[in-house]
Amino acid sequence: MAERTVKIASASGLHARPATIFSKAAAEQPAEVTIEKVGGSPVQASSMLMLMTLGAGNGDEVTLRAEGEGADESVAALAALLEKDLDADA
Repeated sequence: MAERTVKIASASGLHARPATIFSKAAAEQPAEVTIEKVGGSPVQASSMLMLMTLGAGNGDEVTLRAEGEGADESVAALAALLEKDLDADA
């Protein structure tokens, strides 16, 4: 199992545009990835609606987890996205 905890860099957290970018990237990964906020339940990283339920804001820590083939690469790619301000790319 691959696992990594990162801080969300996007100014608006995982809402609207950043959630859309992140969920699309997660859907393209070879491994199925979950994301959870500290103290919360894991949700599918590829589901924009589930991402919105996390209530993850700027500076919040979230944990990404994946199992199976490509798990390490999937977690690394998605962690890199979370560490960028996806709002700044607009």
